[in-house]
Amino acid sequence: MGVERLATGIASIDRLLGGGLETDSVTELYGEGGSGKTVFCLELAARVARASRWVFYIDTEGLSLERLRASSGHDFDRILGRLLVSAPKDLDEQGRAVDAACALARDTRRDPGLIVLDSATHYYRLSLSSPEEDDAREALAVQAAELVATARERGIAILLTNQVWRNPRDGRLEPLGGSFLNHAAKTILRFERGPGAVRSAVLVKHRSRPEGSAEFRITSTGVESVGRG
Repeated sequence: MGVERLATGIASIDRLLGGGLETDSVTELYGEGGSGKTVFCLELAARVARASRWVFYIDTEGLSLERLRASSGHDFDRILGRLLVSAPKDLDEQGRAVDAACALARDTRRDPGLIVLDSATHYYRLSLSSPEEDDAREALAVQAAELVATARERGIAILLTNQVWRNPRDGRLEPLGGSFLNHAAKTILRFERGPGAVRSAVLVKHRSRPEGSAEFRITSTGVESVGRG
């Protein structure tokens, strides 16, 4: 049997992913600020909640209600009714938020559709080059493992965003967090800025799809596909 997928509603990205996000694993999305990561997360959250499924959204950088309203259209109140948002203030609170979201997703009385962790490495980045760095890395690894276990157990799509750093050896942008986040995620997408409102989604890793890219555009009401379909 094939893996079920959660369609994003953005035709170019759904083609790239073979139908959408896999629902039994974690998808990692990384890119520079302004590349569209959070807008994409909110667009997908609104789509899932509009279908009356629960969305557990862990926000570490300040969720924009105006952007969510723009993505929601006339369904804003309905979408809010299926959206549970946590706003942790440090890495310990983030861990508790992950535990709570996973526990709620495992509750068979609910119909969970999506867990979002945006951004997974925001507080971890603050620990870099400090005595707390090793502890922070371990805490983030535990959170990633809990998300992976929940995805497998409940068959739910999990999307985490990641910040980037520039490798001094070759100047390339790479995701934060080390290898354990890359191992935890079965799908990895890199978002890149293009001209104007155009962005590119580059498929870096997938267990069944070839590498490739897709273009999309950020609009006043969310995200739309660029290209055919």
